[in-house]
Amino acid sequence: MNHCSSRPARAVALAVASVLAGCCLTACSGGGDPAPPAALRVNQVGYATGGKKFAYVMGDADATAGLGYEVLDEAGHTARRGDLGPSSGGWNETYDAVRTIDLSSLDRPGTYRLRLVGADTGPPVRFRVAPAPELLDPLRADSVRFFRTQRDGRDVLADSTGREPSHLTDERARVHEVPGEGPESAPRPVADAGPVNVSGGWFDAGDFLKFTHTASYVVAQMLTTVRDAPPVPGLRDEALHGLRWLDRMWDPSSGTLYAQVGLGSGGRGTRGDHDVWRLPEEDDRLDAGPGDADHLVKYRPVFRAGEPGEPLSPNLAGRVSAAFALAAQTTADRDPEQARGWLAKAAAVYARADTHPRGELVTTVPGDYYQEDSWRDDMEWAAVELSRAAGALNDARRDEWRDEALTWARAALREEPGGTLGVADVGALAHAGVLSSADPDEGLAAALKAELRRQVEAGRRRAAGDPFGSGVEPGEFDAAPRTFGLIATAELYARATGDHRYDGFAARQLAWVLGANAWGTGFVVGAGDLFPHCLHHQVANLAMSRTGRGDVLRGAVVNGPNAARLLGDRDALGGARPCSYAPKGAPWSEFDGHGAAYADDVRAWQTVEPADDFTATALYALSLTAGGS
Repeated sequence: MNHCSSRPARAVALAVASVLAGCCLTACSGGGDPAPPAALRVNQVGYATGGKKFAYVMGDADATAGLGYEVLDEAGHTARRGDLGPSSGGWNETYDAVRTIDLSSLDRPGTYRLRLVGADTGPPVRFRVAPAPELLDPLRADSVRFFRTQRDGRDVLADSTGREPSHLTDERARVHEVPGEGPESAPRPVADAGPVNVSGGWFDAGDFLKFTHTASYVVAQMLTTVRDAPPVPGLRDEALHGLRWLDRMWDPSSGTLYAQVGLGSGGRGTRGDHDVWRLPEEDDRLDAGPGDADHLVKYRPVFRAGEPGEPLSPNLAGRVSAAFALAAQTTADRDPEQARGWLAKAAAVYARADTHPRGELVTTVPGDYYQEDSWRDDMEWAAVELSRAAGALNDARRDEWRDEALTWARAALREEPGGTLGVADVGALAHAGVLSSADPDEGLAAALKAELRRQVEAGRRRAAGDPFGSGVEPGEFDAAPRTFGLIATAELYARATGDHRYDGFAARQLAWVLGANAWGTGFVVGAGDLFPHCLHHQVANLAMSRTGRGDVLRGAVVNGPNAARLLGDRDALGGARPCSYAPKGAPWSEFDGHGAAYADDVRAWQTVEPADDFTATALYALSLTAGGS
């Protein structure tokens, strides 16, 4: 639970896989040997009216060269017909050609069927065309549902999972010293620290740890969505749930920010969260006293981000401050007094940032769960949101924070390379905020716009060499959430500049993450016809055994494909319900290529473990897309 083959295979397995993923082509190659089956890949959620629409055919280069396609409407009439485009490259030894079908001219809303013409084929593939909000609003609502399932503490929502209140011992948790490295190390309680209430919040991923690093990112993105995008039912309330927990992690009286609840992996004689597979409510039922192996599973340790009253790691200080400042903004018109309270907390955390940090930034315990190198973007984000909150509340510090936002923006542009929007880099959000509200001078504004464009352009250049037009490297971690980060950044660039040159690129990325990829599956649970079923997620895995449903975690975003070398041996998970899914038994490995692999298997945390930050980035990207620009 870290969040961090030879070919050709049997023709029968390939044929089954292709029929289920799209369309099976049974033409022959020039030598008389059966050509590999062709497979159609589409955006399984649907294509937005007025936007670019691309589908793909993967198969044998010679056998697919002379084929055409036909689109049938709901009445069975031909709506479009044409030839396949040229090959954009091979994917693996079996599928040595990927051809594009451009459906952009098809703009009438409806449900259509796409099939190949020129050979005996299998059943057509269905897809929709509809306005973006009609397609994406259900996915945005499912994102909120995911966070409801991730809730911890007394205020859990059973929904389809049968959840019960969990980790009630977090209401009186003990602060522990950060353990050293190695299996012999174990966290020790801080002698002079009293119990703290760190109950509630959300589980971070498929495990039950809770991190300030990710929760602050999620809360801030949720509240940004509340402010800037069309409404999502329940989103404001869910953001408030996370905000209440984040508030508990900050102790203004002592100047202490708590970074984490729970121990990941235990050591000698001590078990941690990652050493047990169970439902979270079972932890409270343990009979585990001091010295017992499960003591820190039931009585979960709390780790500080730093010593009380000392400066805070600026990445954490920045994003926590941004979350509190956004809370002030989104409550200013409803409850000005409460909003001023959030602003005071935001200002206090911001003021404690260590702006000359030495050594590694503080994220989690251990830090390799979530690594981060940038922090000026977090401070820029905090400053611009503080300025906005001050403006909403007529606070005299508005211009002071505005000027600091401009200073941090210049520092971020100068000192940090800038990556794809995600939990480790919030530069796109911060830069867009400065452009829209801080009135930068002409030179800085041009530089910020250029940086947003550079981030998107990096994805576009990568997509130009990918057979499916993917802007991310599918053999690296976080392929699906990084794709959503590119989508969001493309929309932020368009809003900041009025330049829509990347709209088509963003449409390709959305199609890729929702099924128009080599594996023919989407990476958002419940979206489209084929999505992850056997999640590396304890609640989903064990609840599914009771409900028989594979979509109990609707809205969750998983990593998606990852490096093939990481998916070799898969260790058994004690206590887990065995679960491995592929369409009609066809192996996913038949579609692996370019060093990337995918598996829908509970043991494959590398591909199907969902995470809060993944889903929050997706929610933001989908909301910007649904809202237009």
